[in-house]
Amino acid sequence: MAKSVLIVYAHQTSNSFNAAVKDAAVKELEKDGWAVTVSDLYAMDFKASATRQDIKGELENSEHFRYGKETAAAWEAKTLSDDITEEQRKVTEADLIIFQFPLYWYSVPAIMKGWFDRVFTGGFAFSLDKMYDNGIFKDKKAMLSFTTGSMESMFLPDGINGDINVTLWPLQNGVLHFCGFQVLAPQIFWSPEHCPEPVRVAMLKSWEQRLKGLMSETPLKFASSGLFNLSFQGGFRLRPEVVLELETQPHGISTGHHIGKPLPPNNQLTAPPEGSTGTN
Repeated sequence: MAKSVLIVYAHQTSNSFNAAVKDAAVKELEKDGWAVTVSDLYAMDFKASATRQDIKGELENSEHFRYGKETAAAWEAKTLSDDITEEQRKVTEADLIIFQFPLYWYSVPAIMKGWFDRVFTGGFAFSLDKMYDNGIFKDKKAMLSFTTGSMESMFLPDGINGDINVTLWPLQNGVLHFCGFQVLAPQIFWSPEHCPEPVRVAMLKSWEQRLKGLMSETPLKFASSGLFNLSFQGGFRLRPEVVLELETQPHGISTGHHIGKPLPPNNQLTAPPEGSTGTN
């Protein structure tokens, strides 16, 4: 059976650099035998806001509407709105999901944030006992591919925008890894708007080359759930013996789990060597 990829794409303009990146991915992956599906969010006029209209039929508690609880129940009862159900079908069928977008305010555009909010419902994408490395999508891979307005030096640890690893942590750990995805290193196109045409062409060529071996790449590493006391009594914090063991290490475990130490270099950009301390 052919490998399946879903490209969730968010850009308003068909002649944008993001569109060229998306088109290159479709072309190269189809050439390699992938079944490619594209969710073009702006073309679909995908609804970004999470509202009562996302549930067909009666609510469990109409007097106190709680979106997360109601959509989890609706997923179980198969009463989510048709647009959500269709996107969830695409996710279910995909072996790999590529999120293609321009970086807006250090995050994804609102329409893509709405896709996360509405499509990754409780029950479908996560549950209390199925998250992070035990997450529902642990057999799938996902990655961010995006353009920036700023040049790369502005996103270095001493750059004016701050460390890009910190910028990426909420998306790669808090969304993708939380749902169990094996997260591939991001594809970042630094400031294409301010680059000469030959540089943009080279960027696309590099992306095309990477696509040929994408599924053989080693995913990024995150702190293993086994390092934590996974109980309300323990506060879901690092176990004391783990903290003690890590005292002699020069770096923290990850960008987010830095435990007061220097961040591991490029933790959200490259996969460290196998066997690194504190990873899964």
